[in-house]
Amino acid sequence: MASVPAVLQSEWTKIRTVSSTVWTLLAAFVATVAVSGALCAVYNATFNDLPVEQRLTFDPVVAGFSGIVLGQLAMVVFGVLVVGTEYSSGMIRTSLAAVPQRGTFLFSKIAVATVLALLVGWITSFASFFLGQALLGEHRTTIGAENVLRAVIGAGLYMGLIALFSMGVATMLRSSMLSLGILMPFFFLVSRILVLVPKAKDVAHYFPDQAGSKIMQVVPDAMGSDRAPYGPWEGLGIMLLWVVAALIGAFLLLKKRDA
Repeated sequence: MASVPAVLQSEWTKIRTVSSTVWTLLAAFVATVAVSGALCAVYNATFNDLPVEQRLTFDPVVAGFSGIVLGQLAMVVFGVLVVGTEYSSGMIRTSLAAVPQRGTFLFSKIAVATVLALLVGWITSFASFFLGQALLGEHRTTIGAENVLRAVIGAGLYMGLIALFSMGVATMLRSSMLSLGILMPFFFLVSRILVLVPKAKDVAHYFPDQAGSKIMQVVPDAMGSDRAPYGPWEGLGIMLLWVVAALIGAFLLLKKRDA
């Protein structure tokens, strides 16, 4: 029986020695911070040209996380590659032979990857926030303002949960290409389009990314967006339910089927 510390060490070695996973985490940081900073500079320069509704509901915190759309896609790739690389290379058979306790194997892998994703997520959220506020000029806010710290911490948590959800999906599908082919269009296109469709948005509000992203808002209807039928913490709770469902599905399928 493989010990949990040994399995954790093994999974840490796998992740840090695969260049693609390291680069995706770096990409999540760079893309989020760079795009957020650039858009904050644009907001500051063109603030008076924004529609009246957007000016009245302007949320400097949301503006500071403008690039998180790209960052979350990098986190999706990270989560998928952490799991999918073993299936595409055939190493999954070796891994399960070395660690026959499939629950120990799966949750050790997920635990190590989640800690990394959360760490990068929080570094990214704080860096994006402080850079964005510096570029927003008179429209900025401070970390000590009401609900701002919650939003900044929540942004990092959101990025980590996106990676965790992706790991669960990739474990169920056993294919990096298939997982990315579903998750990338869903988060980047489908979810964002449906939330704008009158008859579909009532359902789209409960998608994991739409619900979880509410933790980053200080102004409920920020930038003229529709107000969700729940608060920031309730939204994060909905996202957690999606994550738990994905992990349960991953565990049950991994336990039931051959590698």
